[in-house]
Amino acid sequence: MRVSFLYYEVCPSHDLAFERLREVLAEERISTEVEVIKVETEDQARELRFIGSPTIRVDGQDIDSPSDSRYALTCRAYRLEDGRISPLPSRDMIRRALRSVAKSRPG
Repeated sequence: MRVSFLYYEVCPSHDLAFERLREVLAEERISTEVEVIKVETEDQARELRFIGSPTIRVDGQDIDSPSDSRYALTCRAYRLEDGRISPLPSRDMIRRALRSVAKSRPG
């Protein structure tokens, strides 16, 4: 399983989001190296299809694909299960994405 964590340093939530990702990986007993990518320029944001910080991808798929994809150096907002907006994805959001990919793999 390939897990990527993309962030823009100016956004304050990336440290906590990375910690949350690592906690969920441990809870799910998924041992994989997390690719950490610091996005520093608008060109890099476009090239990486970066929609905001923090972004977590599992096997290349965003854990919460937005309906409107604008690529830019910006902070990201997630709509949580209860409808609130947060700068962090929920643990359940991360867990669902990991389980979905794990379930689709053979073996």
